[in-house]
Amino acid sequence: MKTKFTSTVLAFTGLIVLTAYLSGCGSSGGNNNHELLNVSYDPTRELYEELNKQFVASYAKETGQEINVKQSHGGSAAQARAVLDGLEADIVTLALPSDTDVLAKKGLIDPDWEKRLPNESLPYYSTIVFVVRKGNPKNIKDWPDLIEGEVSIITPNPKTSGNGKLSFLAAWGAVIKRGGSEQAARDYVTNLYKRVPVLDSGARGATTTFVQKNLGDVQITWENEAHYEIEEAKGQLEIIYPPISIKAEPKVALVDANVKKKGTQAAAEAYLKYLYTAEAQETFAKYYYRPSQEDVLKKYTERLPPIDLFSISSFAESWNAAQQKFFAADGVFDSIYLPKN
Repeated sequence: MKTKFTSTVLAFTGLIVLTAYLSGCGSSGGNNNHELLNVSYDPTRELYEELNKQFVASYAKETGQEINVKQSHGGSAAQARAVLDGLEADIVTLALPSDTDVLAKKGLIDPDWEKRLPNESLPYYSTIVFVVRKGNPKNIKDWPDLIEGEVSIITPNPKTSGNGKLSFLAAWGAVIKRGGSEQAARDYVTNLYKRVPVLDSGARGATTTFVQKNLGDVQITWENEAHYEIEEAKGQLEIIYPPISIKAEPKVALVDANVKKKGTQAAAEAYLKYLYTAEAQETFAKYYYRPSQEDVLKKYTERLPPIDLFSISSFAESWNAAQQKFFAADGVFDSIYLPKN
């Protein structure tokens, strides 16, 4: 019987076909207001499978109408590009606000998108943690430990993956947060990425590399992805919470141009509002995402332990500013990373 992670390669192989299929369906000329497409980032597959079922039931109860919700997953930046290239998403639930802003700048999403939903369109948040081998043989407990001795690190490509971007920003910010200079942060991430043998395009690809291919001593990954790996590994892996890490903000948005064209605006708006209901907030916690409603989060302190989270504003003006500084062509990442031959 296949587990979530043993089927990862098949899921990745099917992603391109699925994306092409969904794009083709969306451009067929018909307006199907009984079907929504949620374009999301890599590790949210299982989360949205359950949320979609819950929403479909809730929507039918409230409106008497049946609705179908499809999903598409991949590296967050790559998913944003797919929508730009014609993938007719009704909703985007991408890893970083800067990925959603790419769509707003091209006119697919209204400029005020963050103000249209509670908590600035953030129904949940997350962070970046470490996964290590059984017994933590490299004794990794904090960010400085990643560059001590011979440590091999697995993390996705920051150019294509939200996980990759957040791993980089968490590493950089951990230096700045502790009083380090920008040069110290640059030296640190330069050293760190010398220890990365391969940059997969997304979080699930990195999981396959670390878990199935058994490559690397530590994986830098989403909190929820780390927990799934631990559950699947049956004692062969451990999760390590560093003392500090970044607050990830996977905001959600309506793709205005598409819903108006397809006649799905009312259903898509209902879907996004559903993410703030008590039922959905509980589901976020169940899948190791941190609910934005504090009263729900407090119920899950053992599952989602407190951690000192720093915001992007502690070292960049905004998510867009961080994107330009660190990940645009000839940005900081391009200047410090030398691809492996």
